[in-house]
Amino acid sequence: MNEWEWQILEEKIPLTHLTVGTTEVQVGGRVRLSPRQGGDVLDMALRGQIAIIESIEQDYEGKNHVCVVLEDDPGRDLGLLRQPGHRFFFDATEIEPLHEFEPGRRANGERPSVLVAGIGNIFLGDDGFGVEVIKRLAKRELPPGVRVVDFGIRGLDLAYALQDGYETSILVDAYAHGQPPGTVSLVEPDLKDLDSSEQGLIESHGMDPVNVLRMASANGPLKRVLVVGCEPATFGGEEGQMGMSDVVTKSVDEAVSLVLSTIEKILQKQM
Repeated sequence: MNEWEWQILEEKIPLTHLTVGTTEVQVGGRVRLSPRQGGDVLDMALRGQIAIIESIEQDYEGKNHVCVVLEDDPGRDLGLLRQPGHRFFFDATEIEPLHEFEPGRRANGERPSVLVAGIGNIFLGDDGFGVEVIKRLAKRELPPGVRVVDFGIRGLDLAYALQDGYETSILVDAYAHGQPPGTVSLVEPDLKDLDSSEQGLIESHGMDPVNVLRMASANGPLKRVLVVGCEPATFGGEEGQMGMSDVVTKSVDEAVSLVLSTIEKILQKQM
């Protein structure tokens, strides 16, 4: 469904709730996105994401449609104001209701102390590494003090997030640092020397995390930042590439385990 078709639906009286399977969902409720197989690349990127129902509409044939905004989208407020680019439209069969305290919710409004930020462009081969790691982490049960977000190529949004009071931020990305393709590493960049070419984080593809760190630090000193990165095999050349190389795909589980063990050590004050 496109934006024009959705605007026609919005002229009708919206619904406040609907039943998905045996569970009733309502506007403001939380769901996991499960687009049908065979969709476009946007469906691939959104599959597994946690979202909030912004509105429920019924078309002229009586079919229900659900508009959502991503829970961890820094521009979520724009989506709730019905601005384009921050809300997405799904059939009722493409959402899975979430229970009140299912992973992804921060209990009692507790402010998270650890941000895990995925970086990457799924259209540039192995640059989609960070996005894929975040998708798998989103399905895990994480401590309430941890926030997991797929920033993709939204560098400005990530720069703002890095200034949002997290004690530690873990960036997950594919970056070339002279190791065999598929090598997963944990590094801590020197935030006082972001112009150094020896840090191994400067990229020629997608979003450059060093530029994001520079942008964020321009508004005040940053707290601790770690990077979980994977040596890429290919970014797909000038035309790009959908899907990661086999060697990098096989490294995703290793990166997920490294992120989880790092979070545990951070929360236990062991690093």
